[in-house]
Amino acid sequence: MTSSSTNGTLSGRAPPFGQWERSVAARYLRAKRSQGGVALISIISFIGIMLAVAVLIIVMSVMNGFRAELLSRMLGFSGHLYVTGGVLTDPDRDAVIKRISDLPGVVQVTPVIEAQAMALGAGQISGAIVRGITAKDLKATKIVSDNITRGSMAGFDEGEYGGDMIMVGDRLAQALGVGPGDELSLISPTGGATAFGATPLRKTYTVAGTFTVGMSEYDQAFIYMPLEQSQLFFGRDNGIDYLEIKLNDPDMAIAMKGAVARAAGGAALVTDWTEKNSAYWGALKVERNVMRLILMMLVAIAAMNIISGLVMLVKNKGRDIAILRTMGAGQGSILRIFFMSGAAVGVLGTIAGLLIGSLFCIFIGEIQQFVEFVTGAEVFNSDIYFLTRIPAKIDWQEVSVITFWALAMSFLATLPPAWRASRLDPVEALRYE
Repeated sequence: MTSSSTNGTLSGRAPPFGQWERSVAARYLRAKRSQGGVALISIISFIGIMLAVAVLIIVMSVMNGFRAELLSRMLGFSGHLYVTGGVLTDPDRDAVIKRISDLPGVVQVTPVIEAQAMALGAGQISGAIVRGITAKDLKATKIVSDNITRGSMAGFDEGEYGGDMIMVGDRLAQALGVGPGDELSLISPTGGATAFGATPLRKTYTVAGTFTVGMSEYDQAFIYMPLEQSQLFFGRDNGIDYLEIKLNDPDMAIAMKGAVARAAGGAALVTDWTEKNSAYWGALKVERNVMRLILMMLVAIAAMNIISGLVMLVKNKGRDIAILRTMGAGQGSILRIFFMSGAAVGVLGTIAGLLIGSLFCIFIGEIQQFVEFVTGAEVFNSDIYFLTRIPAKIDWQEVSVITFWALAMSFLATLPPAWRASRLDPVEALRYE
């Protein structure tokens, strides 16, 4: 009676992934080596998947953090949209600026003159990029006005030290050997207009202060000059080179191009920050995608350990499989039992890796401080990276993709040995028992 009841339960009435299938799978997974189990290999597979998932989440989050940090600095220093074309010489330019400023999402519209010049300091000479804007717009550029290292912005407009005032990137000022109150000569290649064409113009300015934005390409190259002074110095008359537009959300720049173009008029040409820095961001995107692909392959390799463990488990449990088959367990039941044995390792490893990776990114600052306290060495030198700590930004959508990928690889890895177990002939398995 018991035998027929058990047989009926195994053969027809037990639902897929039911209690008895789960209990058998768990028993096989916990079985010791002396009992024909592969607990050690399962532990190794679990650790491999856990570490692979955690490393993938940590690396991608740190790359996202660096990207966000670079993006915030670059877009804080420069604009999100740029308007060029005939509108810049339009006598009604102020009205154009007003129309663009009134658009929803626009926070700042800055008339800019930008040109290259030679800078001569205390016996030193260097190339520089001179950016001419008004004092009001410079104060509104918080990444500059909030990061004055020496001197003051007050002199930029009021002439604190006398003469025409400029703001110089801190690294450039150090290279030229100048500081607040010192004189700095600039040479413009197209400054003076004569009967024989444009001739170089040299003019001496006074350094009002120095700034640092945390990116060497800006700190060692840029000089800010009052807009009217730059118009005279570069021979622009009343014209400008472009309108720089900043938005509440830089990611809306592409969507806003049409509205800005309509507000600027038909003679305007509108570009966004992704076009201006296309080579840089393209390289960064390729690097990020390649790194993601490499680490996803690492997850797949870690999941392959499940195959070796299940193959050994199927070999060791051949007699048990034959007995279950003779008691009425179908091929589907055997497949599901061994599938759950392997999948459990992948699921638990993925969950553990998800928790470790997420917690590591959330508390990365505290972990950095602890490592520096224990080792006595500075892990992340702010003088080199211009950041006080390792940035990490968790993209939960990307984390969900990583989790799905790890689970998919784990499930796929369990199918071949589980299918082999389900195809095992009970007669052959019991012949030599």
